[in-house]
Amino acid sequence: MNILQELEAKRADFTKYEADLADPAVIGNSQKLKEISQAYNELRGIVELGDVYEKTLHDLQGAREMLKETNPEVRSMAESEVAELVATLPALEERLALALIPPDPLDKKDTIMEIRAGTGGDESALFAAELFRAYSRYAERHGWKIEVLSQHQSDLGGFKEIEFVVRGVAVYSKLKYEAGVHRVQRVPETEKAGRVHTSTVTVAVLPELEDTDFELDPKDLRIDVTTSSGAGGQSVNTTYSAIRMTHLPTGIVVQCQDERSQKQNKEKAMIVMRSRVWEFEREKAAKERSDERRGQIGSGERSEKIRTYNFPQDRLTDHRINQNFSDLPSIMDGGLDDVIAALKKAEREL
Repeated sequence: MNILQELEAKRADFTKYEADLADPAVIGNSQKLKEISQAYNELRGIVELGDVYEKTLHDLQGAREMLKETNPEVRSMAESEVAELVATLPALEERLALALIPPDPLDKKDTIMEIRAGTGGDESALFAAELFRAYSRYAERHGWKIEVLSQHQSDLGGFKEIEFVVRGVAVYSKLKYEAGVHRVQRVPETEKAGRVHTSTVTVAVLPELEDTDFELDPKDLRIDVTTSSGAGGQSVNTTYSAIRMTHLPTGIVVQCQDERSQKQNKEKAMIVMRSRVWEFEREKAAKERSDERRGQIGSGERSEKIRTYNFPQDRLTDHRINQNFSDLPSIMDGGLDDVIAALKKAEREL
């Protein structure tokens, strides 16, 4: 099946989903409506890109027909148009081919992210806060929503750790490439001698799973309820609303205290626990397939250094693909599309 045939098949699916969204039986079923709306929105971008690609092909064919004209001025205009369209077409075709690749079933999932300060003390915590802002701005650009699950601030306003959910269309398909160790090289604001410091931040990225995706046995969970406390140990409130959840078989612990309600904290803790236990099982299985794993774009393990942000040289280096990107201020303002697109392309070419 060539690229135009694949596009036509996607267009047919898109038309079907469009009709389904007007079906009263679908409208009355919230789960079905959510699934179809998500599939429709995912296909809409492919169809719109396909429309641009087909129009470019059509325009190119028309311009080549004009080359047969005897009028020198018309032929000159046609030559310029052909040259411009021929130059545009490969990039369009590349984007469309990438969009048509069948996605990982997890790619459409909402995403749980955890940013933790690593080596570097206060500077690391400050950069963790800047990374959170970068992901927040990236989410805004894509129309996604962020919900903070828990956070632990440093004295200077950074984050020792922050955990949050990103909700939207195909969130995991993009943010999964952010998992690993992020290294920053710059002169900290607190550095009076102007020396460049190196610090690190770890980022974990997990798909948010439903009960139907991965089920936890309640007998494997121990739930402790305590009063919430903030930085320095002061009480946030005096009610027993904070949740400490332990998965007994793996020893994984999740704590949630940001909400006033014990029920809300328990629900948030369960969301994170389900994804963390799933990740634990995935990592265990991946280690058994180590040869296959070496061929992937990054393992997603927190010990793996994936990226360096060199501020004095205005350069971001992604070590998985050995590629450099400039204009760090724009990248840190949420301009991650080019970096993620390069990683997607490299993964597709493996």
